[in-house]
Amino acid sequence: MPFLEFKRLDIPDVILVTPKVFPDQRGYFKEIWKRTPFLAEGIPYDFVQANVSMSKKYILRGLHYQLKPSEMGKLVTVLKGRIFDVAVDIRKGSPYYGKWVGVELSEDNHKLLWIPPGFAHGFQALEDDTIVLYLVTKEYDPERDACMRWDDPEIGIEWPYPDKAILSQKDSKCPPLREAPNNFTYPI
Repeated sequence: MPFLEFKRLDIPDVILVTPKVFPDQRGYFKEIWKRTPFLAEGIPYDFVQANVSMSKKYILRGLHYQLKPSEMGKLVTVLKGRIFDVAVDIRKGSPYYGKWVGVELSEDNHKLLWIPPGFAHGFQALEDDTIVLYLVTKEYDPERDACMRWDDPEIGIEWPYPDKAILSQKDSKCPPLREAPNNFTYPI
């Protein structure tokens, strides 16, 4: 197995990345990003900012994105705990527009999710004190920050704990996809 294995999900632009983990008596070592294999998979981005969030169980963050020209790709992984991580295609004209994919990321499975520009992103914490690391391709731009409703019935995301979801005030007021600001078209 190479150091990084890539698996395209049901929306092929969203990619699950599995690193090779090298455990020993001290702990473990793994690579989470290396430019050459990402380029070989058609991911021509470098990262310019790293973010960390800590969430209690049931916290739901999302669905977030940044409008063009500040659109960002995200490489998401969990350092502690577990999340259900979701990407929603919001590229107008995409054959996957309004569709979503979700995967569990955890400290135990070591997986990462590549979410390209043109997708809304969110997750729900499945354990207390879950720590998530995001590497992003553009710096945060509050002028182009946008969100869409986490439980938009037209999208139908199957969250693990929808009845227990705890949201920020901002996230609880996000509009559905059809009303959310969106300047993405397919292909980007």
